[in-house]
Amino acid sequence: MKNTDLVMPGLFGLEDERCNRKFSNPKSWGKNQFNSSFPTALACYMAHIEQQPVYIVLDENCKTKHEKIDVAELFTLNYDSSNLYFSFEADFPPYRTIVLDKLPKTDLVIMDKSNNQSVRCLEVKLTALPDNSTYKLGENKYGCEIVMRPVTIIYLALGIANKFKNNRQDILNLLEPICSHFHDWKDLDLILPQIPLIIKLIDELLVKYIHLQEPLVLQPIWKTQGKTFMLSENCLDMFVWSNFAFTRLFFDAALDSIKKNEGIGRYTRSVIWLAKMLYDFGCEGKISCENVVKKLTYNAQSDKAFALNGSKTNPYMISPELIQPRIKKTEIKNIILGGGQNLLSPERRFDAAILNNLDIFIND
Repeated sequence: MKNTDLVMPGLFGLEDERCNRKFSNPKSWGKNQFNSSFPTALACYMAHIEQQPVYIVLDENCKTKHEKIDVAELFTLNYDSSNLYFSFEADFPPYRTIVLDKLPKTDLVIMDKSNNQSVRCLEVKLTALPDNSTYKLGENKYGCEIVMRPVTIIYLALGIANKFKNNRQDILNLLEPICSHFHDWKDLDLILPQIPLIIKLIDELLVKYIHLQEPLVLQPIWKTQGKTFMLSENCLDMFVWSNFAFTRLFFDAALDSIKKNEGIGRYTRSVIWLAKMLYDFGCEGKISCENVVKKLTYNAQSDKAFALNGSKTNPYMISPELIQPRIKKTEIKNIILGGGQNLLSPERRFDAAILNNLDIFIND
């Protein structure tokens, strides 16, 4: 056999010339890399078999609803376009002009090689179904735990702000009447009672410009048989959150926390972060993202923005695709190619699940 005939480890759609990760290198199969590269390959595969991810969007009543989104719309290019390039762990150049400090890296940046432009940025969350809070329930009650980084809140704020570069007064008109009174954003006695109003004002902005929402979070799910490592026959699907719909996860939780008089928590802090960044943009046209996150900690660690367990995420995600994912476990061998499964490190749950189901790579 000639060297040119050797099959190298790879992922569907992520050829060397279209990606800044080289999957012939075992390091590209590490725990952090796999959690964003496999979901991207899954999206490419779904486009190939003409399946559309579930798109969770915000409606005019500030509720989430489900639509479908073409992967070509998600990526802004066809999955097999020679101009499509995946840049993992990169910043998003279009946002550089509206930040005062260093722009953090997001999980995935989509580039159009025809003009060398970055066209989409996405946070990626590979989530297990069911989680510890739902595995004892019926399948229609299964849910995924989702843990969000502060970077996601930053990119949420930047994505909204970027739409208002030429009319930031619209943001200021809504937020200034309340935010101008916050002379010290660390003063919780002043800010906490105003959280419901802050949420109401931001919601008004989102509803008024509902047509501007766009994909922000790529959330594939992988389903197991209960709490075991055995993959379900129908085990993979893809959910995409719009930036506006994503706010429901922490807005709703923050309002519930306020009702229970629980004081400052991660959900409420995330609301404050978003409000502060949008207000700063309205005032100055620039955002000091890292400064907001680092200074407004409220005596809690800022390694993560917030987390929601499966019992909390189920109401937003419940759908035929959550109950019975469309991609079968036997199709994983069409996504992980060239023996790539042998390079996985079973430090993460999905890696371990694949290594406990190696029979799926045996040809029929």
